[in-house]
Amino acid sequence: MALRFYNTLSQQVEEFTPASHNTVRMYTCGPTVYDFAHIGNFRTFTFVDLLRKCLRANGFQLNHVMNITDVDDKIIRNAVAAHQPLAEYTKIYTDAFLEDCAALRLERPERLAPATEHIPEMVTAIEQLGVGQHTYATEGSVYFKIASFPSYGKLSHNDFSGNLAGARVDVDEYEKADARDFALWKTPKEGEPFWDTAIGPGRPGWHIECSVMAIKYLGETLDIHAGGVDLIFPHHENEIAQSESLTGKLFSRFWLHAEFLMVEGQKMSKSLGNYYTLRDLVAKGHAPEAIRYLLASVPYRKSLNFTMDGLKSAAIAIERLRNFKLRLETDRFAEGLNEQATARAAQASAAFTESLNDDLNTAEALAAVFEFVRDANSAMDAGEFRAGNAPAALAFLGLFDSIFDALRPSVKSGGLSDADIEACVAERTAAKKARDFALSDRIRDQLLEQGIILEDTKSGVRWKRK
Repeated sequence: MALRFYNTLSQQVEEFTPASHNTVRMYTCGPTVYDFAHIGNFRTFTFVDLLRKCLRANGFQLNHVMNITDVDDKIIRNAVAAHQPLAEYTKIYTDAFLEDCAALRLERPERLAPATEHIPEMVTAIEQLGVGQHTYATEGSVYFKIASFPSYGKLSHNDFSGNLAGARVDVDEYEKADARDFALWKTPKEGEPFWDTAIGPGRPGWHIECSVMAIKYLGETLDIHAGGVDLIFPHHENEIAQSESLTGKLFSRFWLHAEFLMVEGQKMSKSLGNYYTLRDLVAKGHAPEAIRYLLASVPYRKSLNFTMDGLKSAAIAIERLRNFKLRLETDRFAEGLNEQATARAAQASAAFTESLNDDLNTAEALAAVFEFVRDANSAMDAGEFRAGNAPAALAFLGLFDSIFDALRPSVKSGGLSDADIEACVAERTAAKKARDFALSDRIRDQLLEQGIILEDTKSGVRWKRK
């Protein structure tokens, strides 16, 4: 099946290929680094990671740019309150975000683009929009006239024709369906950081940064622009207005948006006590790969209800897959090849790939994985699985893990490496042979304290992390 995505712009599922050559030019909205990112943010970032992996699995190369919003209303307010320079304040949360991404096994985009490193380009773009009669200045700020862009609303599919009276909005984020001229350049308030530029002192609005950086690094028309549904309006709508007013060309061919995340059936909120960062959940003992699995398990265009029970179920699912992999690698199967088992592995692989290519249907892809595991375990129990079937089964698990990346246990800070564990297992085996059972038991107990479980089997000692 050809790769297909639901395009928010056309409201249709469309076959996807890059516009030119074999490289996908993709821009995704990154974090606003005023605080630690929460799991709702990471639902979107995990979707983007799956998207990257799926595109690559289809043979495409990637040129992916993600912005880092390191100047906006919230950041300035928090930095001023903390009596910290802007760059010093945002570095804390930028570094934390990248650490969290690494913990969740999210690939780094080909380019990270901090907004504050592109101020001159933003000023130039604002000047060009002025030449095109798309802006006006008042009280030191510069605004985009949305009435100058007749197709405004084409992404959110809202009809703003009767609501373009020229009212202004200064804040970066505002209510849906509240179409107002938005700030491209904001004059500084007393005590706020600012840049001295040809259009006066101030700093850019939130929306202009993405247009400028996307066009600079990816060209005038992108293949894919992605983010959360909360960004469709006003942020992405405003990006389109600015970008297409600058270039006269379609800004992005495909727009992909991940749905909201709920927590225990409610909107996540600090006041409800259901607001979680990745660090909160890891501190409670949840493995990052289980969090990643849960975030990835529901197709991106469906709302995800994040629950503690769901997180436990994710950990159980991963453990089932790890145990299956361990069985494939350590059990002694009869020699030969069961053609039926070979065909079943090929069928599962095709179903997995087709599901992902159908607008990243991760739920169906996972169903294909667990149906295969159930069938293969049944064949093993019945003595019908052969040694020659193990490579294809392991290859299918490898295909699963190339997208979901959940089989490798996370090593806790200061935890034992695989080599350390193998050395301990070898020492324990030697102690048992020497009939030093006290030492053997002590090594087993020490490993258990580190979260390592040993299993003595006919084939030897197997170990796994909790």
